[in-house]
Amino acid sequence: MSGNKTQPTDVRVADFLQQVEPGRKRDEARRLDAIFRKTTGFAPVMWGPSVIGYGRYHYVYASGREGDFLANGFSPRKSAHSIYILPGYADFGDILGRLGKHKTGKSCLYVTKLADIDEDVLRELIRAGLADLATHWPVMPT
Repeated sequence: MSGNKTQPTDVRVADFLQQVEPGRKRDEARRLDAIFRKTTGFAPVMWGPSVIGYGRYHYVYASGREGDFLANGFSPRKSAHSIYILPGYADFGDILGRLGKHKTGKSCLYVTKLADIDEDVLRELIRAGLADLATHWPVMPT
């Protein structure tokens, strides 16, 4: 069985962040990096060409598919920051209701600009997502 296509790379996070455009998005990406570092206690690692991950876990599904993936992280995309903190196992509606302006996908959060959200609630959500993930798969540092 094949594993996850998105794998850790040797690209330095600082080098990736330096290339984020426009400047406002770069500044916000650096702010998100600081938030994730402090909240998780994990060093960042680039996953694929554009995702910064904090922590990792190894999964094995009933189908036999297995692999490693980032525990949480983000990608400063053109239209919005994609924030990967919703493992998909629990309902975080109560926390999301206090976050501020955002959209959600299956397991990620989309934030157009950081000024639209409450950073303390984001930290709470990062911790809750990690705790929930750890009830399914052991989370390891990066």
